[in-house]
Amino acid sequence: MTSDDLLARHRAVLPSWMPLYYAEPIELVSGSGRRVTDAQGRSYLDFFGGVLTNMIGYDIPEIREAVERQLRTGIVHSSTLYLIRQQVELAEKVARLSGIPDARVFFTNSGTEANEAALLVATNYRRSHQILAVRNSYHGRSYAAMGVTGNRSWSASALNPLQVAWLHSGERLRGLLARLDEADRIDAAAEDLREVLATQTAGDVACLIAEPIQGVGGFVAPPDGLFAAWKKVLDEHGILLISDEVQTGWGRTGEHFWGYQAHGVTPDLLTFAKGIGNGFALAGVVGRADVLESVPAISFSTFGGNPVSTAAGNAVLDYLRDHDLQANAARTGAILADGLRAAVAGLDCVAEVRGKGLMLGVEFVRPGTLDPDPALATRVFEACRAGGLLAGKGGLHGNVLRMGPPLTLTEDEAREGLAILADAIRSCAAEVSG
Repeated sequence: MTSDDLLARHRAVLPSWMPLYYAEPIELVSGSGRRVTDAQGRSYLDFFGGVLTNMIGYDIPEIREAVERQLRTGIVHSSTLYLIRQQVELAEKVARLSGIPDARVFFTNSGTEANEAALLVATNYRRSHQILAVRNSYHGRSYAAMGVTGNRSWSASALNPLQVAWLHSGERLRGLLARLDEADRIDAAAEDLREVLATQTAGDVACLIAEPIQGVGGFVAPPDGLFAAWKKVLDEHGILLISDEVQTGWGRTGEHFWGYQAHGVTPDLLTFAKGIGNGFALAGVVGRADVLESVPAISFSTFGGNPVSTAAGNAVLDYLRDHDLQANAARTGAILADGLRAAVAGLDCVAEVRGKGLMLGVEFVRPGTLDPDPALATRVFEACRAGGLLAGKGGLHGNVLRMGPPLTLTEDEAREGLAILADAIRSCAAEVSG
């Protein structure tokens, strides 16, 4: 079976709005550590990890063995109508690590479902369907999650069950707040929140949902402390804060275990997904007991927190902490960030190298401007693949190269990937300028 055969079959039975990476899409057939191999036998260093999901890497013995132990019991699924030891043990760990007092945990299958659950809880708790969300955000593909997504490329429907008011993101490159320095941006964002509450809502808002670093939006990060400034205003009105940690959680930023911790504030609800399952479907929401208990009817997730996925989750979380992968993310992320900034110095087609830890983005623009250049980003993206490196793309305008390697990335692998990235960026920039 060739990749061309599989591509034709894919196009014949799957919807066209499901994108495939690369001009010549690849099928990944095996993986080990931080490397994957395609159907043609070509090996790649993976700097995107299944969109930040394969957080520990590929074929990790501790995770494989935990899953195999559960499979050998014969119980793959029992539903949450029965006690699930792996689920309880993982919930205890997540509640303890969340930083939220008297926490409760509800498991789902994906980040989309986790955000839906958080919105369900918040709207019930506040008896309001009014939501605050952030421009350039992404929270999922389902009806309500899409309704609070502030990125037109991912908004497949204008219909929305929620009443949403939009806040400025506090990003550094574009928008009304970008012209201000960092301290003034925080003050201006808080003032923006007050004005939105006064003019676009009926007052009884349920929650604000926000990403500490906008993932699909191109790894755009507000100034540290913005969430605290927002929460001060929210607390005056009893409005809940939901921190969407689907991409920023589990130590990926290097600085902190959760993205919200950079802001010196504790959210009322926190959603998680992706890396905790390392490829197994596992996600959830954790929050204060009085908030989580506000759902007035029976609800459960058929597959959420099932014995196999939570066996994997326990192994992932134990491995993460036993090997201090947060510190490794800071260390290897610094190699990449510092090296990338040095490599693009003087290139007027790169507006910014940004991010924290192993969550890094490079934004491409037309030389001498801030006009997005998605074509150049695509050229660099393809050049990385040709050089043996898998990266991601994103941003509101599709002009950001995204890197989210497994947190087990070694220093040598960081330098190897950096060399490929630097060569791809320089060569493509030279072609454009030439």
